[in-house]
Amino acid sequence: MIGQIANRLLLSIPVLFGVLLLGFMLLQLVPGDPAVVLAGPAAPPEVLDAIRKDMGLDQPVLVQFWHYLSRVAGGDMGRSLISNKTVLSELGGAIVPTVELMVGCLFWSIPLGIGMGTLAAVKRGSIIDRLVMALSVGGVSLPIFFICLLAIQFFGVYWPIFPFIGRGGPFWTYDGFMHLVLPAVSLGLIFIGPVARMTRSSVLEVLKLDHVRTARAKGLSERSVILRHGLRNALIPVVTLVGLQAGYLLGGAIVTETIFSWPGIGRLAVGAILSSDFPVAQGTILVLALSFIVINLIVDVLYALLDPRVQG
Repeated sequence: MIGQIANRLLLSIPVLFGVLLLGFMLLQLVPGDPAVVLAGPAAPPEVLDAIRKDMGLDQPVLVQFWHYLSRVAGGDMGRSLISNKTVLSELGGAIVPTVELMVGCLFWSIPLGIGMGTLAAVKRGSIIDRLVMALSVGGVSLPIFFICLLAIQFFGVYWPIFPFIGRGGPFWTYDGFMHLVLPAVSLGLIFIGPVARMTRSSVLEVLKLDHVRTARAKGLSERSVILRHGLRNALIPVVTLVGLQAGYLLGGAIVTETIFSWPGIGRLAVGAILSSDFPVAQGTILVLALSFIVINLIVDVLYALLDPRVQG
């Protein structure tokens, strides 16, 4: 297991390098001049030229990228051009809200999706099965921004139950929990559909296998057969799906954080790109890439725990 994790970490290095290079190149296409952002639009040309030279912006793009990698390797990610705070402090203040949002989303959507998919498989062909599939298709088809706006309209404006602007504090406080509900529910709704559909298909396949028939022949109850002998094996492709959907979920988190003014990494990235605050934008790209790699590493570990053959 340790060797497998080490191998995955080594393979992640070129992936991280490629993501950083692509993100750095894309930021060069964003309109805006960091020197103007730093000095102001009324600054004379000679001042702007001096700032560009001091920041290394007069160098070729690949040279700038190499200098950026050298600084990051030394733990220096630069300072924000807008707030003059270090990028690490800006990222540190935004990571916790994003983690809260992701955990709040996955905490309820994955168990519900697995439960709905299992119920649909057990009740195959019934009205429950069709209802679950219809809800799954609806969840996959609706764009995340539309779900967020519906949640704000009904549960924030029409029935003002939950606040929908900003973060009220840590999630374990009453105000923090109430602020977390709408963003976490909205983001989780796009996750239930794929999990439920994959669980249904996987459970149907597992229930046809020999060891399930043997368990039934021993006289075990149907609930025990499904939970102990069917669902564990059926979860293997579901775990893989969760990892593959992580990137899509991070993209949805950016939209959700922007709509709900949630002070997370996604909102920080959007604000940094719009204001040409390149050091912060590059920092958010690095954090998002690392998050994706870590999530996939966790998925690989869970995959090996569920199916011991993978460890070999």
